[in-house]
Amino acid sequence: MSAPTFKPMTVEEYLRTERDSPIKREFVGGFVYPLHGETRAQAGTSQAHMRITLNFTLKLGSLALQQGCRYHTADMKLLVDGLPSFYYPDVMVVCSEQIDEYYEKNPCLLVEVLSNRTAHNDRHAKLQAYQTIPTLQTYLIVSQTERSVIAYQRSPDGWQMTQYEGSGEIRLPCPPVTLTLDDIFAGLSFA
Repeated sequence: MSAPTFKPMTVEEYLRTERDSPIKREFVGGFVYPLHGETRAQAGTSQAHMRITLNFTLKLGSLALQQGCRYHTADMKLLVDGLPSFYYPDVMVVCSEQIDEYYEKNPCLLVEVLSNRTAHNDRHAKLQAYQTIPTLQTYLIVSQTERSVIAYQRSPDGWQMTQYEGSGEIRLPCPPVTLTLDDIFAGLSFA
């Protein structure tokens, strides 16, 4: 079977066709990229990936709601307005007014859990795209193979990167909470 031919698509076409698509697709630079299926040979996600996402949900889900925010996992699209691009972050917290029923626009926290397939994109293209979002305060890149988190946090001097290995505490401004690596990696053990 030959690789699919990518053709340009408008934002309007993407939004209209994404609702009925049998697979999730991200929209970047006028092109659609399937997250699963023939072009990306991943039928699901790992136990570690799911555990890490669940740990964020347990720690942040109800806190976000109490703060008047919305908490989402990988099924809600994010519009990066200035590009325009649409992504499906693994975890997203949004504390501004809801813009659309099918996507969010102004997150304060984004989390991506690395996999072999997504690591390069999460560390480079998504990092650059996410840092253009004016409301974003923290972007966490979480390993699923070791106790490692890279935190990008907005400061008055620009974006600051801190890498956490083994243990540590990450103070989030939105929602206001301190996460430990024990919170993030609860239920997992690494060799």
